Amino acid sequence: MGERKESMSVRSLNKVMLIGNLTRDPNLRYTPSNTAVCSFGIATNRSWSPSDGGDKQERVEFHNIVAWSKLADICGQLLHKGDKIYVEGRLQTRDWKGEDGTERKTTEIVIDNMILLRSASGATGSYSGNDSESEGESAPKASKAKKSTSKKLSQDENNDAGEDQDMPSAEDVSDDVPF
Repeated sequence: MGERKESMSVRSLNKVMLIGNLTRDPNLRYTPSNTAVCSFGIATNRSWSPSDGGDKQERVEFHNIVAWSKLADICGQLLHKGDKIYVEGRLQTRDWKGEDGTERKTTEIVIDNMILLRSASGATGSYSGNDSESEGESAPKASKAKKSTSKKLSQDENNDAGEDQDMPSAEDVSDDVPF
């Protein structure tokens, strides 16, 4: 029996995983079509020691996070400034025009999973989205919330291909301020 080699198709990947602390309380709003959108910031830290033996260095990165639909409602209700969370999603860059007419651009992380690792008050809990993979054409089914220490919750709409045809743009709900 000979081995059969199949050529593997080249795919692209846009996946972000972060663990960090909320830098501000979430901002939960609704589009004109009543779709929830929640935005907040996360800070992550990176530290290293220089190869020349100098003092330990540290750098903080700030990330703009956006959640849609059911996951947006969950984030808006549960999260507070200072909470340590895990988020998983994709990078998305969008353009908008400021009130002064200036063209602006921002890159944000559109999440489809969130786990609360530690709240500012010390409580912990697991809130995570649906683990099924999507090819961008079909949205994964939302899992039902369970009342237990490990709660699984999911965003109703998920377009991994970046085709937000059914999703209003964040620009529709922004007050000329990026998330």
